[in-house]
Amino acid sequence: MGLRDDEALIRVALEAAAAAPAGDVPVGAVVFGPDGTEIARAANSREATGDPTAHAEVLALRAAAQVYGDGWRLEGATLAVTLEPCTMCAGASVLSRVSRVVFGAWEPKTGAVGSLWDVVRDRRLTHRPEVRGGVLEAECAAVLEAFFRTRRLPEEI
Repeated sequence: MGLRDDEALIRVALEAAAAAPAGDVPVGAVVFGPDGTEIARAANSREATGDPTAHAEVLALRAAAQVYGDGWRLEGATLAVTLEPCTMCAGASVLSRVSRVVFGAWEPKTGAVGSLWDVVRDRRLTHRPEVRGGVLEAECAAVLEAFFRTRRLPEEI
């Protein structure tokens, strides 16, 4: 897929992020089939559900597994997410066997797809999805910056 195609995927993930419940970090994830059809989408909902694993990626992968693939295998699918996945979400991407991971903003503090760690490209793993990061990075980062700006005290800004 080309950059323009990946930008379209991230735009859909941005739509998913906009649906995050109040108080949850607005991260959106969407799983697309090999033909580009949307299979599932989700937004972070850790705060809303009280579930520490309710990251957008995990929720979208769970939903996609219910309707696509061989039980749980999402071979041929692409996971598009607005923020670089953490270690849990990177691991879930590998375990679900998605073919591609496309993300927007880099996350230098917890990112596990090239920033802090590179879980998905570890040569010791039996499955390594293709990765493209930094797609519509500024747009994705702006959503997160706006969210966190409302949660900081004036002297912290």
